[in-house]
Order: sequence, then structure tokens, then C-alpha cells
Amino acid sequence: AYSSIAHMGWMTAILAYNPTMTLLNLVLYILMTTTTFMLFMYNSSTTTLSLSLSWNKTPLITTSILVMMLSLGGLPPLTGFMPKWMIIQELTKNDSIIMPTLMAITALLNLYFYMRLAYSTSLTMFPSTNNMKIKWQFTNTKQMPCLAPMIIISTLALPLTPMLSVLN
Repeated sequence: AYSSIAHMGWMTAILAYNPTMTLLNLVLYILMTTTTFMLFMYNSSTTTLSLSLSWNKTPLITTSILVMMLSLGGLPPLTGFMPKWMIIQELTKNDSIIMPTLMAITALLNLYFYMRLAYSTSLTMFPSTNNMKIKWQFTNTKQMPCLAPMIIISTLALPLTPMLSVLN
């Protein structure tokens, strides 16, 4: 809920200046959130504890969750940075300096939330008595054919920024 409120604040701030950028931000947020929840469904994760157990079972999926969390937080090399950067540029172009500065500072709170989830998910190993690196497990029978393209689109849309800026 906090994530949605924070992203909605970015969209509301730019709505008066550039409605197309608001739509771009909304589409990217929905794309990244859908991908994140698909990854959680694939892992059958419902709590932070179950996320911390996922590293032993599915390290690639857990790494994808890490990248998606950092992208949702808006770190520069990832897709989530693009709309924030474009909104800050648009606001400063319209002679608003205080608003984008405050928004960038408060985005650090959002980043803290995602970093906490990323840390507990993929940067810690749950203590176990198992000496094997990968736990014995049943084969996952969940079929999610659109998960791989969603991960690729969600994490690699940043190079498309020049093309998307032409639409504005």
C-alpha cells in the first residue's frame, strides 16, 4: 500500500504539467508490480520469512525479486528510475525546484522499504542444518509462460527512454 501511495504521489505531481508522463509512470508501475507479484506467486511467498527461505530453493527467481525490488525503489540503472528522472526533469523545466527536491528526498523512504525487502529476500541465507547449497525439492509445477518476458521488459526498459521521451 505504501508503494502505491508513493508512486501515486509522483503521478499526481506531474499530472498538471504532462499527462502523458503520468500515463507512462502508471504503465511502468503496473508492469513492475505485476512482475513482482508473479515472482511471489511462483515462489508461493506470502511473508518476509517465506521470502528468506526462497534463496535455497530458487536462486534465480530470488535474484529477479532483488532486481525488481531495486527497480521499484528507483535505483538508476533500472527501469524504475526512468519515470522518476523524467518527472524531476519536467518539474524543473517548469521552474519548480522545491517540489522535485522534496520528492527525491522522500523517495529515499520508499527505497528503504524496498531495500529492507531485498535484503531479507536475497542478501541473507536462512539458517539451516542442511549442508547442501540447494535444498532437496519437488519440481515446481506452476506454469507461468509470461513470467520471463515480464521480467525482461520490467528490468530492461531503461534503454527505451529516448524513444519514450519522443512521445512526450
